[in-house]
Amino acid sequence: MQSDPKALDPALEQRLIELETRLAFQEHALGELSEALADARAEGNRTSELMRSMLSDLRKVRTELYADAADEPPPPHY
Repeated sequence: MQSDPKALDPALEQRLIELETRLAFQEHALGELSEALADARAEGNRTSELMRSMLSDLRKVRTELYADAADEPPPPHY
């Protein structure tokens, strides 16, 4: 037994240092993943809004070009 209860076995101390290092790395990686997820969500929101805007514009153009549905040409497979 060791005489000083606060003294750590060198192997145990090394293992504790390794665990603390791994924990710090995982915390850093988790932070980066969280930021990447937030960026991806924001990009998805921007893309969805752009798609809604483009579909709205397309509807307006189709309405202006073909006010009467009978004037609209048939689909290409007819």
